Amino acid sequence: MQAAGRRRHEIRLVVPGPEDQVENVGPHARIYTVASRPAPLNSDYRLMRPDVYLRRGSRLRQILNQERPDLVEVCDKYTLNYFAGMLRVGMMGDVGIRPLVVGLSCERMDDNVGAYLGWNWMARDLVNFYMKWLYFALFDHHIANSAYTVEELRPASVGHPIRRGVWIRPMGVDSRDLTPRHHSSFSRFDLLQRVDAGSHASLLLYVGRLAPEKNIGLLIETLETLRRRQGREWHLVIVGDGVQRPPFLAEAERRTPHRVAWLGHVRDRQELARIYANCDVFLHPNPREPFGIAPLEAMASGLPVVVPDCGGVRSYADSTNAWIAPPDANSFADAAVEAVSNRSLREKKVARALLTAAQFSWERVAAQFLDLYEDLWSVAQGNAGRIGADFYSTAPPGKGSPLARLTASLVQRMLATR
Repeated sequence: MQAAGRRRHEIRLVVPGPEDQVENVGPHARIYTVASRPAPLNSDYRLMRPDVYLRRGSRLRQILNQERPDLVEVCDKYTLNYFAGMLRVGMMGDVGIRPLVVGLSCERMDDNVGAYLGWNWMARDLVNFYMKWLYFALFDHHIANSAYTVEELRPASVGHPIRRGVWIRPMGVDSRDLTPRHHSSFSRFDLLQRVDAGSHASLLLYVGRLAPEKNIGLLIETLETLRRRQGREWHLVIVGDGVQRPPFLAEAERRTPHRVAWLGHVRDRQELARIYANCDVFLHPNPREPFGIAPLEAMASGLPVVVPDCGGVRSYADSTNAWIAPPDANSFADAAVEAVSNRSLREKKVARALLTAAQFSWERVAAQFLDLYEDLWSVAQGNAGRIGADFYSTAPPGKGSPLARLTASLVQRMLATR
């Protein structure tokens, strides 16, 4: 929002929440909270259901008519994709604008379906159909937050009559409060006392949601593996919350008694910065992470990072700035031991990690997004584009099954604009 304000761009954020609210943030930004119920499979999330945009005079339609945006970005694959399609082709009769509509993919649908509902051939085929015809086709263009996330859009982009661009734009880290300078003997002692660890203990840190898609069981398995090895006292510090907290903490206490400390959701940025800077190793267990902001925060804090050898974290994490390991307990344990015991290697990787975090600062990332938005809007007005897409959708093939041809024909008739 600050970056948009510096360019004197008006920016509006619409988010789900417990009740309708409006908050002005400086002279150029405003946040609308739309009353929404918890999501059915994870009550930590709220979902804007179709009632907020289907009927005349509904909340989202009111906001559109009041703000009259030139570009609308939608970061939702489950309910607001239909809103995007309706807006794009003018199916909202009481909304008098036709903005450019962009889909932002911050996660993969196949990973979420697998985490919450299980994965088999039927789920795969349904997700592929959904992504192609009920998601990709409803937007003018698409942005994904990593090379890992965008791979779900690549097959969905095949066989569309309208040329759509797909861009990869990473997320960023707000590193203003995060620095190794927060490390001190006093802060370290305070944290050790807080998590009931001895003065010579090594502290593993996880910051993130405790949710099914995060593979947090690997944290317990890694700690259990480390405890079986002699010579060092290990503790795991958890910052964050989620629907899996009760079973996770119960399992942790059963398998690694008195070695896991849950600090809850830490809202104070200074407190979080001190926690990052005074732990010994950051563990990120999710091999299907869409991007991963917490590992970047750890890098900005000078904390050694252990991440899986796959997923969106590989957008920035490599063998020069992190410990890359297969997502299993023995590999993660080996990496953690090396991170705390090999001082020379740790210093080299941490120095490189600090440079990496600086490259993904929010200032840089916001500028890249705003440059792209401006270019997309310029192209929509008939001007030549300056920022080429990472790839473009392809035209429909001449052949195909009768069902595929019928589906393509129906969708093309409904969405044939721009």
